[in-house]
Amino acid sequence: MSKKKSNNSKKEKVNSSRKINKSDISENELLNEEKKSSSFEEQINIEKDKFLRLFAEFENYKKRTTKERIELFKTANQELMLSILPVIDDFERAIDQSKKSKDDIDGFILIKNKFFEILKSKGLSPIDISIGDKFDSETHEAISQIKSEKKNIGKVIEVIEKGYALGDKIIRYPKVIVGN
Repeated sequence: MSKKKSNNSKKEKVNSSRKINKSDISENELLNEEKKSSSFEEQINIEKDKFLRLFAEFENYKKRTTKERIELFKTANQELMLSILPVIDDFERAIDQSKKSKDDIDGFILIKNKFFEILKSKGLSPIDISIGDKFDSETHEAISQIKSEKKNIGKVIEVIEKGYALGDKIIRYPKVIVGN
């Protein structure tokens, strides 16, 4: 019996040490979980911070590009205006000369040609259209229809206003009268 008691006491010591170990393990696990949790929260905060910074940077980028685009439009207009100013000066000189002389038509024709050459250098080109051309609703603007002979039905009878293209884009359609 004494052996049994000693075996029982050994078992109790082992069991009690197991209980201690289990409680130690659970405390260690809790500490590890808390560390992981706090580490995880720190990572979340870091990622949130990165996201907010990236979002702010993107907003600044949008504002900057919008401002640059507006400045680009202003500069493009400025360049065109500066190239047109000499023509305005020529018109003023021609008006002053027309008061002194009656041969002012030649001066105005020269100014018109100079003005058109400046616009041409900026990419403007007239749309060629003549009387008798077939009417095309994609490239012409019909402002009126007139009864005409059978051979002129659907054709341009008169060009009221020239059309112009800037590069490949039509910026003003030619205004025409069409035969009906």
